[in-house]
Amino acid sequence: MIPMIQFQQAGKRYGDTYALKPLTLNIMPGEFISLVGSSGGGKTTMLKLMNGLLLPDTGTVTVMGQDTKTVDLIALRRQIGYVIQGAALFPHLTVADNIGYVPGLSKETLSAERLQQLMQLVDLPVELLTRFPQSLSGGQQQRVGIARALASNPAIMLMDEPFGAVDEITRTVLQDSIQELHKQLGTTIVFVTHNIREALRLSDRVLIINQGEVQQIGTPDEIVQQPANEYVKRLLR
Repeated sequence: MIPMIQFQQAGKRYGDTYALKPLTLNIMPGEFISLVGSSGGGKTTMLKLMNGLLLPDTGTVTVMGQDTKTVDLIALRRQIGYVIQGAALFPHLTVADNIGYVPGLSKETLSAERLQQLMQLVDLPVELLTRFPQSLSGGQQQRVGIARALASNPAIMLMDEPFGAVDEITRTVLQDSIQELHKQLGTTIVFVTHNIREALRLSDRVLIINQGEVQQIGTPDEIVQQPANEYVKRLLR
């Protein structure tokens, strides 16, 4: 099976300092992998390398078989769903227009049926489609952000601290929702979080990174039962 995302000795540096030390990693189709570590550790750098917002200084990053250094990056990004903390919805657009924004860039209009389907996928009432973001709760806004990311049927979803701005109860509910979506759709998900418990709960594999260097990668059971070093042990405490 061909990897959906492949790092081949891919590294990113600023001056003499590596934000990401050369890394080799295969992320397979349908996999849910979480990137965990402290702020500034390299998680978001990895994510930006996956969608071409950054290009590697060493090695290559291949996404859906395409080298990010040579591919049309705008076309590539339109095949990738992106969800960030706080949803970042456009306040002047309705929920329906927010969800349809990315397809609209390609002159595609979402049908009423597709909009309703997306709302059902993220467990929101269709009546909210005519509302504006400021009238929604934080959890509802985050679900709209997920629906927007799913609108173009992406093969890959990149999620950068998507649940970091909501309360603990809402966060648990959103975790349940993204797990169910993953089961239903089989989308490849790369999920960035500071929360090791969240990563262990959601993921097929967890990659732990610190100061630009991978500390351990493995299944949740492997991480818990055989932490690779003191840094991993501290995260688990």
